[in-house]
Amino acid sequence: MQPEFLSAAVDMGSVGLETDDPLVYRALVSPDRPAAYEVATGRSETYQTLDDAVARAAGLLARIIGRRPLSQRIAFLGRNSIDQIIACLACQRAGQVFVPLNWRLGAAELAQIIADCDPALLIHDADFSDVLAQIAEPLPRTIPVEGAEGWARMVAGSERADPVALDADKPCIMLYTSGTTGSPKGVIITRGNAFASAVNFALVGEVTSRSVSLCDLPFFHTIGLVAIGRTTLMMGGRLVISDRFVPDRTLSVLGDPDLGVTHYFAVPQMAAALRNTPTWDPSALKALQAIFIGGAPLSPALIEAFLEDGIPLVNGYGMSEAGTAIHMPLDRDAVARHPGSVGFPAPLLAVRLVGEDGQDVPDGQVGEIWVKGPSVTPGYWNKPGETARAFVGDWYRTGDLGRRDEGGVIHVPDRLKDMYISGGENVFPAEIEAVIGAHPKVRDVAVLGLPDPKWGECGVAFVVAQAESPSAEEILAHCAERLASYKRPTRIVFLDQIPRTASGKAQKHILRQTHAQS
Repeated sequence: MQPEFLSAAVDMGSVGLETDDPLVYRALVSPDRPAAYEVATGRSETYQTLDDAVARAAGLLARIIGRRPLSQRIAFLGRNSIDQIIACLACQRAGQVFVPLNWRLGAAELAQIIADCDPALLIHDADFSDVLAQIAEPLPRTIPVEGAEGWARMVAGSERADPVALDADKPCIMLYTSGTTGSPKGVIITRGNAFASAVNFALVGEVTSRSVSLCDLPFFHTIGLVAIGRTTLMMGGRLVISDRFVPDRTLSVLGDPDLGVTHYFAVPQMAAALRNTPTWDPSALKALQAIFIGGAPLSPALIEAFLEDGIPLVNGYGMSEAGTAIHMPLDRDAVARHPGSVGFPAPLLAVRLVGEDGQDVPDGQVGEIWVKGPSVTPGYWNKPGETARAFVGDWYRTGDLGRRDEGGVIHVPDRLKDMYISGGENVFPAEIEAVIGAHPKVRDVAVLGLPDPKWGECGVAFVVAQAESPSAEEILAHCAERLASYKRPTRIVFLDQIPRTASGKAQKHILRQTHAQS
């Protein structure tokens, strides 16, 4: 049974399949144009063949689970692939809801999500058969992507199905949040949400029919599935799908003249890894218009390094609940003038910066980011309380902090939950992370505030060193030269790696546990 909040439609009118399906128009006007390419296998699809596969997959779903009731969940556990794109778009045509599962999770975590979304069908890569076998709870019917009853084989042998026409407020995707603070939540994405999100990114990212987008960010996040995947296909570009991020291989694909990749998407740690790879050669990336960055704070030092190589790191801010929300333009001068900022509100989204009193803060002051528009989710699956707390009227409260300068450019200093108070002063961990991250011997860093008997809270910096490791004293001295005393961390903890989500966010609840145990 659907939660009551799904009846609250996003006001886009009745958007039918003719307008919100990203393949229908392209298959009609440019059937032979390359639509998708799979790096791992070399598989390629045109818009006509991809559209045909989606129609057959929709027919397969109708045969397996029936056309009624609609809006049943179809879960997919697997790495990026053309088959996953087919499954996602087929769910929309069949009137069902696509739920991509995070393949990085363990059996207990997957079991929690599967129980929550209660799928009618589970499609999975053979690589994840073992982890599914560890789940004690009964699973729905499962179909391996390959094998005797493989998804691709079943799709190829199915009859095409006519699309199910539904209004814009009906769900088509459900994304589980990355869980940086604990238990993940299922974010409902309606047909109208998905369409508006794709339009937003097409405009801010200048995606056209000539664009070639490389995606090795996982499809279980909005940036992979919606911002990259859906937008590229909707605009008639070519979607290059990579099943994982391997720096050498990614550089090879980016430099392949036959592909001519124009758009690439990464989190800051991926961008840094590319530039630190021995085969890094910016002259081979002539077709690349920009590297789009999101998911975590971006250091000015990394921006400057890429600009020196002639490649702008175009920063943006988004979330599962709203898609692309704020973004820098594809303008190298603008990136250089506003290093680290996330830019301007997306065209189909209104943004407010709100203080503790519920009023908009003036330019230059920090407030919580509130967003409103047709890309914003109606709420969370099976969590009416969480949904109610997240909204003030039509405005979604992101929990992130923003500051707008006089030119209208927005900066995101940190998450509201991550900010801590030391000696009566607000401290934003992202600012400290940017300073420590600029140290030449530091590869990665995360900072959080922890209780302190004297100051209330003080910062602890978790640091991953480069090959040449710094001492804690070196890092503290580096901070003393660049930060006010109340902002300086009081303790440095060295780790082999920072636990991060697939979108690059530090999992600070895990770091808190690590610190408590130590």
